[in-house]
Amino acid sequence: MEITDWNSASAARRDELLTRPAQSSSQKVEGIVKDIIARIRAEGDKALFEYSKTLDHYDGGEIEISGKEQDEACERLDPRLKDAIDKAWGNIRAFHMCQQSTHVDAVTWPGITCSLREHPIESVGLYVPGGSAPLVSTALMLSVPAMIAGCSQVILCSPPPVSDAIIYAARKSGVNRIFRLGGAQAIAAMAYGTDTVPRVLKIFGPGNQFVTMAKRLVSNDPQGAAIDMPAGPSEVMVVADDSANPSFVAADLLSQAEHGPDSQVLLVTVSEDLAKKTLTEVERQLQALPRREIAAKALSHSHAVVCDSVEQACSIACDYAPEHLILQVTEPEGYLDRIRNVGSIFVGAYTPESLGDYASGTNHTLPTYGYAKTCSALGTDDYRRRYTVQHATREGLMSIASVVETLASAEGLDAHRNAVVVRTEQQKK
Repeated sequence: MEITDWNSASAARRDELLTRPAQSSSQKVEGIVKDIIARIRAEGDKALFEYSKTLDHYDGGEIEISGKEQDEACERLDPRLKDAIDKAWGNIRAFHMCQQSTHVDAVTWPGITCSLREHPIESVGLYVPGGSAPLVSTALMLSVPAMIAGCSQVILCSPPPVSDAIIYAARKSGVNRIFRLGGAQAIAAMAYGTDTVPRVLKIFGPGNQFVTMAKRLVSNDPQGAAIDMPAGPSEVMVVADDSANPSFVAADLLSQAEHGPDSQVLLVTVSEDLAKKTLTEVERQLQALPRREIAAKALSHSHAVVCDSVEQACSIACDYAPEHLILQVTEPEGYLDRIRNVGSIFVGAYTPESLGDYASGTNHTLPTYGYAKTCSALGTDDYRRRYTVQHATREGLMSIASVVETLASAEGLDAHRNAVVVRTEQQKK
């Protein structure tokens, strides 16, 4: 990481500072993922098993984890880890239970009633990153709201070997079937279905740039599957003033940098002295991390920015729209209204991002790539679909008929107008 003065930087340099690293290689990634999806659609399990061997490096016979294997995994799990999962599960469930289904009934006109109804999406697929960092927390974040919403079929895919903790979390949250399957091939299998993996209506979960690209492509296909949001490589922005603790700031930056080489971390501060002390502390803490090589790659395309004020830092944050934003400033609550484009905000020195990742109760599946400008943190409502109902009495239709007829005539849609006219004329007779 290097320190850049925001107000001295050119417009091009500012754009460069706020560009995600994974976006620069998107064309190449798209071509690879399109080929994977096309083969799985055409060849089904044959292509799926081949990718399982070549990309997931899995040589076992069965992609699906049997009920017996799941039982054994739950038995093997360390009791302390099981207890931690149980407590985090309780907090996540408590927060998402508050997000109750919305039913609205309104009389919009005398004799006309309009209603809003919600139902769970019948079949959903959950993608849980695994491999070098098996994310048991993601299994909780995705499966708990599916359970609360009442989705009848919930499947989960995670790269092999699937950890016992992921299996336990999934079982605890009512996941029906679990598959040893990662990458774009897992997304394609869930979107289109094979003999082994059932097709689902909507896919949830974060992943690397290949997973994110696969989700985007299948969601653009009417025959594919809907997705929760563009959730790709992790990112964090820390906004700090000279009251911040450099050790805390460095730890927060590294907590995201260790996710993967295409993650990005940003420090935006009003204090050049704090920036220098933080980068020194980053180097010191980095040496003690088992995943320091991964973190170092992420740090190579990450930045520290010095600006004039916390207000300006908040403006930069809104332009970047970070997945995670940490406010380590004096009286941070006073700046919350200035930040609209963000996945999740962590307020104050004692609210590290990892608290939200694991146990506070909020969902850690959040929009990345700047999509926080238009997308929201994952919640129970994402597992439901809404539809409207309207009912008009005879009197209600008669009293509003002229409104509909006038608007339909203005649009030149005579058949729309006639659907009302034939009813009113019959009633007049």
